[in-house]
Amino acid sequence: MQKGNLLKSYLNLHLIVFIWGFTAVLGDLITVKEASLVWYRMLIAGIFMLLYVLIIKKPWKLPVKSFAHLIGVGFLIALHWLFFFKAINVSNVSITLAVFSTGAFFASILEPIFFNRKMLWYEVFFGLIIIGGLLMIMQVEGQYLEGMLYALLSVFLGVTFTLFNGKLIQKYDPSVITLYEFFAGVILITGYLFYERTFTPEFFEISGDDWILIILLSSICTAYAFTASVNVMKKLTPYTVMLTTNMEPVYGIILAYFILGEKEKMSPAFYIGAVIILMTVILNGILKNYKKPKKVQH
Repeated sequence: MQKGNLLKSYLNLHLIVFIWGFTAVLGDLITVKEASLVWYRMLIAGIFMLLYVLIIKKPWKLPVKSFAHLIGVGFLIALHWLFFFKAINVSNVSITLAVFSTGAFFASILEPIFFNRKMLWYEVFFGLIIIGGLLMIMQVEGQYLEGMLYALLSVFLGVTFTLFNGKLIQKYDPSVITLYEFFAGVILITGYLFYERTFTPEFFEISGDDWILIILLSSICTAYAFTASVNVMKKLTPYTVMLTTNMEPVYGIILAYFILGEKEKMSPAFYIGAVIILMTVILNGILKNYKKPKKVQH
């Protein structure tokens, strides 16, 4: 890949991660919570994706044998978001996003298994550094233990579906993948809501402010960002994508401080951890470029 295209891919990825950081803030602002919010998010985002596919006339029919994979990944995405918003509700945006830094470590272990390659020492090393930065950011307190556990589970599911999508994009268009996965997630959450008997008239009573925020969450922060992230994976490895997403706590906590106020005030440990995370992301990009084989000059 040419250097200009590679730089563009990295910049696009950071824009996507910035949007994801804002997603956590929206999750705190919206009064609709957890499973109900995931249901609205995936349904509306799925509708946006369907309109997009129809307008640009993309072929969206897939072989029947592919549905099982897409449905499975859609379920993982739904569960990932369910535990993500649950973590925010029982702790706060800062703790939830800080825990997401562990995604790099999970990816360093799982990616070699998924893609049948050797485990690289520096990926594991960088993942461990990320955890060190995470511990500094979190300043672990017992009152946030439940939220941290939900966030860790969400991270693990997020890494898993990212790796599955890394394989699926080799066969199918990212927007088509996203379309099917979102509606699959809606099916799973619908079943859960029926089981919990929460499909009541109150379920559909949403304020005007919440509707605005949910549409913003579903369109820009979900339909666009999710499809763009899958597309970026065509040019960057899933590990690099996951490692770069460790900037999400930095972007998200800064946004939370200015939007949500004092309850998201950052401690000195955050700044130290954020610098560690940022430097790790930069070092990963430098090392991966350095490791690329040079063309032999004749």
